[in-house]
Amino acid sequence: MINSIVMTAKEYSRIDGKRAYNSDIKKLTLGAPVFNENKDMKIAAQIWKENENGEQEISVELPIHQVFDLMIFLSRTLLYFKEAYRMPLLYDPNSEYIDRVGLQGDAMEIAVCKESDRINEDIQKFLQALSDLGELTGERTRVLLDIIKEL
Repeated sequence: MINSIVMTAKEYSRIDGKRAYNSDIKKLTLGAPVFNENKDMKIAAQIWKENENGEQEISVELPIHQVFDLMIFLSRTLLYFKEAYRMPLLYDPNSEYIDRVGLQGDAMEIAVCKESDRINEDIQKFLQALSDLGELTGERTRVLLDIIKEL
């Protein structure tokens, strides 16, 4: 398993947002997939935690395209909420989705989850949480933007 790791971010627990220095996530890695469900992928991202014996083991593994998909989803969500205050409910109940992002000949439809019976309350809390996390997300967004520009 160790031979499959190519890139590592050791001591991730020092910068894990509001859990910095107290996080159970010890490192992030990129390399060949370890889990059977991801074996057909070329690269995966792994999140490592410390088990009860003090050894580090993979807690979560995502194929690299899913990491990008999550970033696309999150980025589009952040953009949406920059302007959502203009709508009384923070969303348009008549709109099917907020964006359709074309990928692989189809699309990821990003939408407010109107099926939830608590969406009006939950979306208010979500917006407040985004605001509360602004310092953490803002810094990471700026760093990510600079890196993407270099790409």
